[in-house]
Amino acid sequence: MKRVSFSLLCFSFLLVTVVSAQETSPLPELAAPGATLEKLAGDFKFTEGPAVDSAGNVYFTDQPNDRILKWSVDGKLTTFLQPAGRSNGLYFDAEGALWACADEKNQLWKIDVASGEAEVVLEGRDGKLFNGPNDLWIAPDGGVFFTDPLYKRPYWTHRDGEPQLPRALYRLSPDRQLAVADPDVTQPNGIVGTPDGKRLYFADPGAKKTYVCDIAADGKLTNRRLFCEQGSDGMTLDAEGNVYLTGKGVQIFSPAGEKIGQIDVPEKWTANVCFGGADRQTLFITASTGFYALKMKVKGATTAP
Repeated sequence: MKRVSFSLLCFSFLLVTVVSAQETSPLPELAAPGATLEKLAGDFKFTEGPAVDSAGNVYFTDQPNDRILKWSVDGKLTTFLQPAGRSNGLYFDAEGALWACADEKNQLWKIDVASGEAEVVLEGRDGKLFNGPNDLWIAPDGGVFFTDPLYKRPYWTHRDGEPQLPRALYRLSPDRQLAVADPDVTQPNGIVGTPDGKRLYFADPGAKKTYVCDIAADGKLTNRRLFCEQGSDGMTLDAEGNVYLTGKGVQIFSPAGEKIGQIDVPEKWTANVCFGGADRQTLFITASTGFYALKMKVKGATTAP
C-alpha cells in the first residue's frame, strides 16, 4: 500500500508539473535571443501608466500609494512625484511635459518635469466632472486623446461614485478645445496611436473589444473598425506596427489583428506597457505589485521626442 501511495504521489506531482509547464507560454519570437522576463522592482500596491521620456527613462505610477516613479536608463528607481493626484495613465508631449490622468479628482494634468509643478488642464465638461480619465495618447500635432471610463475609487470624497457624464473617448485639440471623439463605448481604457498620427487604437474592455480608427487632418476619428475581440487595460506599439495588449500578461497582435505572441507575467494583473531604454528596445511592463522588463528584437514606435 505504501508503494502504491508513493507511486500515486509521484504521478500527481508529475501531472501538476506538466500542467504548470503548459500554462506558461514560451516567450514570443519578437523577444531578443536569450532574453528573459526580469523583475526590476516590487512591493508596490498597483503599478500603472508607464511612459518614456526623450532619453529613454520610464515613468510609471503606483496609484494606491499616490506616487509617480522613475526608472532611469542606468537602472535606478526614484520617486518623481508624491502626492501625484492618484495618477493612472501617463504620456510625454513633444516639449517634454508629462501628462497624467489624475484620478483622485477626475482631472487631466500637465506636469513640468523639472519643477514637478502640475497644471490642471481639465476636470470635466458642461459643469460636470469626468468619470475618471484613465489613459491617454498625444498625437504629433499636440492633440490629446484620452479615455474616460468609470472605476469607482474608495478614496473619492468629492463625489458619490455614480457617472456624471456618459463614458466616452475625448480629444483635446492643440488649442485646448474639448470634443467627444467617440461616444459609442462601454468602458474605454487603453489607448495608443501611430507615430505618423494617422491611426488610433483604443480598447473597450467593457465590450471585450479593441478598435482602430483613422485620424483625419482635423483630428476627428473616421472609419472605426474592430481590431480584435479582446479588451485591454493599457497598450503600446512597436516599430513594425504590432500592438501589445494587457490583462492576463501581455498579448501581441500583428497589424492585421492576428495574435502572434504571449508574454506571461507572474502577477494577478498586467496593467500597461511601453518601450523604453536608451535604444527604445526594452518592453517595460507594469503588473500589479511589480515592474518588469523584457529585451526585444524590435524597437518601440513612439511619438516621444
